[in-house]
Amino acid sequence: MAPPPALRNKGRYVLLALALAGAWAAWHPDPAPAAAPPDLVPVSASAEAPATPCLGPAPAAAPAPTPPQALSGRLGLWVAEIDPATLRPLRAVAQVPDGVFPLASTYKQAVLWAVLREVDAGRLSPGERFNVTPASQSLGDYPYDGSNVRDLTERMIRHSDNTATDLLHRRVGLGAVQALADDLGLCRTRLILPTKAWWTAQTGSSPAFLAGTGWDKATGTERARLATAIDADAQRLRADVLQNRLNIYFDGTPDPAEDLRVHNLSTPYEFATLLAHQHLRSGLSPDSLAWQREVAAMGYGRSALPPAVVGKVTTFAGKGGNGWRLLTYSGYLRTEDGRHVVYAFMQHGADQTYTMPNTRHAFAWIGAGLRAVLEEP
Repeated sequence: MAPPPALRNKGRYVLLALALAGAWAAWHPDPAPAAAPPDLVPVSASAEAPATPCLGPAPAAAPAPTPPQALSGRLGLWVAEIDPATLRPLRAVAQVPDGVFPLASTYKQAVLWAVLREVDAGRLSPGERFNVTPASQSLGDYPYDGSNVRDLTERMIRHSDNTATDLLHRRVGLGAVQALADDLGLCRTRLILPTKAWWTAQTGSSPAFLAGTGWDKATGTERARLATAIDADAQRLRADVLQNRLNIYFDGTPDPAEDLRVHNLSTPYEFATLLAHQHLRSGLSPDSLAWQREVAAMGYGRSALPPAVVGKVTTFAGKGGNGWRLLTYSGYLRTEDGRHVVYAFMQHGADQTYTMPNTRHAFAWIGAGLRAVLEEP
């Protein structure tokens, strides 16, 4: 089924402003979950487990509640209460927690963390200003010339602005964002490509991507080399030309498996683990922590939480992403009784080409998982 013309004109693969999701949720309340939450079991994670280069698979957890029937395609969910001292899961529900999914714009949470680390290191000034050029402009809306770092972080999280994201991602360095995952041993997480770069690769407009055998398996210096070359190809392409090529690509017969080659990726468990570190063990200065807390709270999700949960939330950080047949939502929250929870929802290969209307179903499922985890044992 082809997307409506209005979506084609705006760019079906652009992450539209997630304020639209808020409006949708307001008019369409979250339905009840399709099934009662399951009984929880303790998570089997050992503090004495030997250290390995990779994090490894998700620890044992209870099955997630049954997802709403309207959610189609491949689905992944990880919802966990975490120990703030060890960051190990205490209680969790999961469905396909180790499946690899495209992240879409939920990856922008990692860009925020990388930016603030660079600020603390003295390599980036909060007042540094940026101008938008044909090379740096990505799809969708874009910031006015002269935007500073703080403005760009807010646009990136509140409005999911792709150009703001790419300006920041390139400024801190492609590898600086990827290093957040690598340093935590998140071996199935790829965070290295700016938004314009993965769309350029998807349309076959990057000679470096087409020639780069093994890109989807590349790691370390080889991945960094290929990513730099792909991004250079993207910067040689005007945004309007890229948009037209995307329209042609999606009017054809795109293969969802190709998303896994070009997108930034993670698993529900790995990305939730990254968020746990970002919000509880970030290593940021007090000023940067306050900056992160204020900006991360601007991301979408708090208003979509079920009333039984949102009334107990004192701290929230969230973000979502959508694209052709895919939808993602992830976040961190702290409750008034001092409990720390992370969640990551991922959908890929949905029946719908435009997935934003799936938001209410996604949060019905996330909410059922949160209620299960936050219930007293």
